[in-house]
Amino acid sequence: MHSALWVVALLLTGSAWAQPATERCKEFLEYGLPSDRGALLCRSGFVLSHDEEKKAPVWVAQRMTPERLVNRVQRSNRFVPDPELPKGKRAELEDYRGSGYDRGHMAPAADMRWSAQAMEESFYLSNMAPQVGPGMNRGIWSEIESLIRTWVAQRGELFIYTGPIFETSKVAKIGPNQVAVPTHFYKVVFDPVRVETIAFVVPNAPHPNRKIDEFITSVRDIEQRTGLNFLNRISPAVQALIEESVAASLW
Repeated sequence: MHSALWVVALLLTGSAWAQPATERCKEFLEYGLPSDRGALLCRSGFVLSHDEEKKAPVWVAQRMTPERLVNRVQRSNRFVPDPELPKGKRAELEDYRGSGYDRGHMAPAADMRWSAQAMEESFYLSNMAPQVGPGMNRGIWSEIESLIRTWVAQRGELFIYTGPIFETSKVAKIGPNQVAVPTHFYKVVFDPVRVETIAFVVPNAPHPNRKIDEFITSVRDIEQRTGLNFLNRISPAVQALIEESVAASLW
């Protein structure tokens, strides 16, 4: 294990961020923890921090490689509450039922076809947030996810950070467990070889006639909206350079 991660693990011992969990998650945390808020949940294909108040992720981190683009398993569509979270601190199936919102994946199921376990875990509700369906979850958001897989095939290893944004003083909620409805969603994509980033913020609304490049923003913009700190294990000068820039176009 990298020495820096041992330090993080020791500092976080006694919290939800204890060393064994950090050790299991290390491949996704190579460039740092976006924050230490919430409960750390390690999965085969991603790691996330779960907000027990909002019943949604704070952030989800993936490390995608060309080897993980293989299609070994089919999409499961078996949505279930997260078995590692206690009732009352997690979303349940009934929260989404009749809400008008999709159970929007943060780490996409289509990224998990390389492993049956990874696919199953991607359908835990801890990896979801309420998302508008037509024109968003089943529209522009799906298009962004597909484009990122194309970049993985072309570029190689990429680190992807995804999550909700809540930009309102009164957050809308659904279901008996009061699952919070995001106003926006973000994605940050980092290419560690080229040392480049591209980032997106998409309002949680239908976007039937808009193009992906209209949603490009900077990593710094997302950090200011969320209070997160991405790529904090990169040297400060390089981090500032790649986080403050806005990609001129899609990769």
